Amino acid sequence: MALIITDECINCDVCEPECPNEAISQGEEIYVIDPHKCTECVGHFDEPQCVKVCPVDCIPLDPDVVETKEQLHEKYLRLMAEKTLDVSSKQ
Repeated sequence: MALIITDECINCDVCEPECPNEAISQGEEIYVIDPHKCTECVGHFDEPQCVKVCPVDCIPLDPDVVETKEQLHEKYLRLMAEKTLDVSSKQ
């Protein structure tokens, strides 16, 4: 599953820089997580870094985006491949 930020978010800004996939951004009122980029940190860390640093515990699993660990790992591999292509195309 991807993660989601609930309306309990206090906009403290600590989660965004922790996301290795750049899946977190400022929304209209609170931070939001792009489910297409969120891998729950699979491939990077043993636990989601945004959840680890959140002071108000407002980042649960998104029940609308159900994914297995294998699917999250495949997404991680795809994102890393895209990142590599982006870097090489800028050189």
